[in-house]
Amino acid sequence: MARVLALNDDPLARRFIHRVLERAGHEVIEATEGLQALRIATERSLDLALVDLDLPGMDGVEVLQRLREIQPSCLRVLLAPQVDLPVAMVAVNRGEVNLIIEEALDTSRLLEAVSGLLQSRITMQEVLRVQDQAATAQEATLLLDCLGSSAVQIALQPILDATGGWVYAFEALLRSNDPIFPGPLALLSAAEKHNKLDHIDAVVVERVRAWMPQIPHPVRLFLNLHPDALADPISVCARLEPLFPWSERIVLEITERGRLQSIDRWEESVRALTGLGFSIAVDDLGAGHSSLAVLAELQPSYIKVDMTIVRGVDHDPRKRRLIALLCRFADATQARFVAEGVETQAEAQALIECGAHLLQGYHFGRPGFNPVLAMEEHGIPPLRSVAR
Repeated sequence: MARVLALNDDPLARRFIHRVLERAGHEVIEATEGLQALRIATERSLDLALVDLDLPGMDGVEVLQRLREIQPSCLRVLLAPQVDLPVAMVAVNRGEVNLIIEEALDTSRLLEAVSGLLQSRITMQEVLRVQDQAATAQEATLLLDCLGSSAVQIALQPILDATGGWVYAFEALLRSNDPIFPGPLALLSAAEKHNKLDHIDAVVVERVRAWMPQIPHPVRLFLNLHPDALADPISVCARLEPLFPWSERIVLEITERGRLQSIDRWEESVRALTGLGFSIAVDDLGAGHSSLAVLAELQPSYIKVDMTIVRGVDHDPRKRRLIALLCRFADATQARFVAEGVETQAEAQALIECGAHLLQGYHFGRPGFNPVLAMEEHGIPPLRSVAR
């Protein structure tokens, strides 16, 4: 039923506790001094500890205080000569001791104390479980309310042709000004927790569908695709159906590549999407679970390198060599290399010299809700046709 630590330096008292609790179906572990008991607590999970107050070395209150730090969920009972002992009452008030019982060899009193505490813990766990379920349900409701409001928007950040300087594409970035789910990470985390990623997909697709007629042909749009969406080829194609009219201009960015190989049918999903005209980009290469094997299997049309590699590339020869190598790989596979996080003209120039095809970052424009105005403010050339 329960695993109980009996700490007492009196062999008679220890044997009595062991016999009574074992007959009641509990597992009993004996200890004779504080350090031994604490070692046991670091090695084994305990439900309850019965600790004598008067011990050699550290007393029972100190043992329970330290036990609380090791195993906060372990119930702590102090066996004291008298229940109104001041030092013991202070320990109760501070939460170090759950219960004080008189140190007496009384079977019924011992069993009543142990069973009462264990039942109280079961009751509290059930209360907490119900409260957690209620909070979870409320959070899910609030998430759906947020996704159905204007708090969730799509911001667009320009991606420039490295040599020509014109806008080649925009990246669609999820934004939220909701006080409960502020920012994309909070939204995505809650959606994953409540299995509502399809709801986020629906909102993003609808926002992007509204943007596409305002983005002149043939400027493209990069859109992040959660890897879990690739588990079902039919479902992911159905989610993206509103974007079919612009599929030739939409690039689906796949992140968290380390998860792909654990997702069934992801390859089938990628084939279905490219068959519909969508292009594939590997996002954040160089961060997290990057995999060259998956990079080869995906055969992406775009390779986006993480900003941690781009940052300071103008004065780091090793980064320049790495980027130049990746650019040659892109050329060899007929892909385009995209450098994210460009913040200075020196970085942009170094990337161009390395062979980067496309550049993105605050140096060229921050994400905004009026891309044309944002380009004008940053002195970016007007939109015009671009060649592949």
